[in-house]
Amino acid sequence: MQQIIIMNSTQVLFLTLGAYFDTKLLKYLFFLVVLCLYVLIIGSNIVLIVVICVNRSLHEPMYMFLCSLFVNELYGSTALFPLLLVQILSNVHAIAAPLCFLQIFCIHSYVTVEFFILAVMSYDRYVAICYPLRYKAVMRAKRISVLTSASWFAAFLLVIIMTSLSFSLQLCGSIINKVYCNNYSIVKLACSDTTVNNIYGLISTALSVFLPVCLILYTYMRILKVCFSGSKQTRQKAVGTCTPHLASIINFCVGCVFEIIQSRFNMSSVPRVLQILLSLYFLTFPSLFNPVMYGLNVSKIRNLCKNLFLKCFDCFKNKK
Repeated sequence: MQQIIIMNSTQVLFLTLGAYFDTKLLKYLFFLVVLCLYVLIIGSNIVLIVVICVNRSLHEPMYMFLCSLFVNELYGSTALFPLLLVQILSNVHAIAAPLCFLQIFCIHSYVTVEFFILAVMSYDRYVAICYPLRYKAVMRAKRISVLTSASWFAAFLLVIIMTSLSFSLQLCGSIINKVYCNNYSIVKLACSDTTVNNIYGLISTALSVFLPVCLILYTYMRILKVCFSGSKQTRQKAVGTCTPHLASIINFCVGCVFEIIQSRFNMSSVPRVLQILLSLYFLTFPSLFNPVMYGLNVSKIRNLCKNLFLKCFDCFKNKK
C-alpha cells in the first residue's frame, strides 16, 4: 500500500477491503453468479423504463415515479457491481481512495434517493385514494417534475456534504471490513476529530431516512382510515395499488436494518459469507425485486411487457 508522509500524518492513497477472503477456484463461480445477477437487474429495470417511457398510456404520476425508482435501481447497482466483479477476481483487494469516496457518494445517494422516491410515491397514493376527485388537479405534470427533481437534488446535496466532510478527515488506518466502501467505515478509521461528521451524520440521517419514513407512515395511516370507513371497492383499489409499494418499502427497510446492525455491532460470530450477503442485500435485492414486483402486480405494466416480449419473440421467429 502506497502512503505519503506529510507533517507527521499519513495520507492514505489506497484502502483495503478486508471482508474478501480466498475462495480459490470458487471465485469464478461467484463471479458468474454476480455477473448474471447484475445482467438481470440491468435488463429488468431497463425494460420497464422503456415500457413506461414509450407507452403514453403510462404517462401518469404513479408510473413516472416508478420510472424514477427504476433509474435509481440502475444507479445503485452500477455503484456496486462493476467494482464487486473486479474484486472477486482480484488477489489484492485494494481500492484507490478517490474511487472509494466516489463509491461512498454513489451508494449513499442511491439509498437517500430511494427513501425520497418511496415517500413521494406514498404521497401520490395518499392523494389518489383519499382525494380521488382532486387527484388530477393536485398531481399535475409540473408537480410531478418538481417532486422527482427535488428528490434527486436534495439527496445529492446531503450526500455531497457528507462525503466532503469524510474526505477531509485524516485517516490512521487503511482496512475497511466490507466488500465495498461506506462512510461509517471511513469515519471509524479517522484519527482526527470526527465531531462535525457525527453531528452531520445524525442530521442527514434524520432528513434522509426518518423524515421520509414518517411521511410514509402518516400517509398510510390516512389511507387505512379511508379504507376502513369506505366501501369494499375503495378497499380493493387501495390494496391493489398499495401492495407493491408497501412490499418495496418493507424490503428496502429490512435491507437497511441489516446494514445498520452489521456496521454498529460485533458480527464476528456470524459466518463471513452470511455477513457479506446481508451487507449486499439492500444494494442488490431491491434492484431486482422492485421491477419484478411492479412488472407482475401492476396490470398495465404486466400487459404491456407481455405484448413487448411477444412482439420480440415473433420478430426473432420471423428472422429464423
